[in-house]
Amino acid sequence: MKPGPARKPTQLKIIQGNPGHQKLNHAEPHPTPVAPTRPDWLEPEAKREWGRITPELERLGLLTLVDRGALAAYCQAWGRAVGAEKFLAAMGLTFTTPNGYVQQRPEVAIAQKSWQLVRAFCAEFGLTPSARSRLSVQKPEDDPEDDLD
Repeated sequence: MKPGPARKPTQLKIIQGNPGHQKLNHAEPHPTPVAPTRPDWLEPEAKREWGRITPELERLGLLTLVDRGALAAYCQAWGRAVGAEKFLAAMGLTFTTPNGYVQQRPEVAIAQKSWQLVRAFCAEFGLTPSARSRLSVQKPEDDPEDDLD
């Protein structure tokens, strides 16, 4: 693995307008641009997130068959973060041990780590305002035959 930030896929550079005017890799593989199937093992909240986000990612052309693992990991992290947050909302951030010490609940760390993972995957899929600000989705060119009507 090379040091530094991960390389952006060529398609993402094109969508962003290639702001650094870097040489594009035209030999890059092009996976089938279609939504992958949802894994059955996802938690219920993760399945809901899959159903919410997949159609939009597919519509934007940012999702391919080989993205299944990354999308599943994003959705599972989302599900865990939501689950931990719901638990903390009901039970509080701390608890008192049998010896009388106040401690942070383990779910606080679970939520924090899960949200970090969600944020990282959001950047990969362009799911934050900051990530989207670097994208420029091309509008399809007008069909010249439409003018003949």
